[in-house]
Amino acid sequence: MRQYIDRGAGIYLRPITWEDTELILKWRNADSVRKHFIYQEPFTREGHENWIRTMIDTGRAVQMILCSLTEDRPIGSVYIRDIDRVHNKAEYGIFIGEDTLRGRGIGTAAARLMLQYCFEEEGLHRIYLRALSDNLQAIRSYEKAGFEREACLRDDVRIEGEYRDIIWMAVLGTQWKEGRA
Repeated sequence: MRQYIDRGAGIYLRPITWEDTELILKWRNADSVRKHFIYQEPFTREGHENWIRTMIDTGRAVQMILCSLTEDRPIGSVYIRDIDRVHNKAEYGIFIGEDTLRGRGIGTAAARLMLQYCFEEEGLHRIYLRALSDNLQAIRSYEKAGFEREACLRDDVRIEGEYRDIIWMAVLGTQWKEGRA
């Protein structure tokens, strides 16, 4: 795998390892992270290990650890899941695990690096995502990275007894490559 580094944002991506399990559990179970996920159930060691075995190891998903260049330490994660080789598409996800690093453009930079990986190494055509409609900071970040809003699914999910809207966004490889030219 090539290196994915954004020196301006001070980050790089590396593949996830089994040794990242404790950090993933800590981050994913933090209220500040979990409240933005569609599926908000607590993350377990067994569930994460099953994710690695059934998704990462089989190639149905690719997960990277987002690291700080200056401190050379993990700060979050980006991933693509449900990789569809027939239609050349996958679903994107991200979380910044360290609360103090949110709102600094790191998520946008990480998304751009992951899109580069998806289109150049994986040869995918379309990367899409789903976001809770009230997660405005994330939606703005996704737009800055190149994602475009495609739909709003009204009352699509029920979280803590409340129906919530979901925003679908996507970026096509052809558009992304044209923007980098």
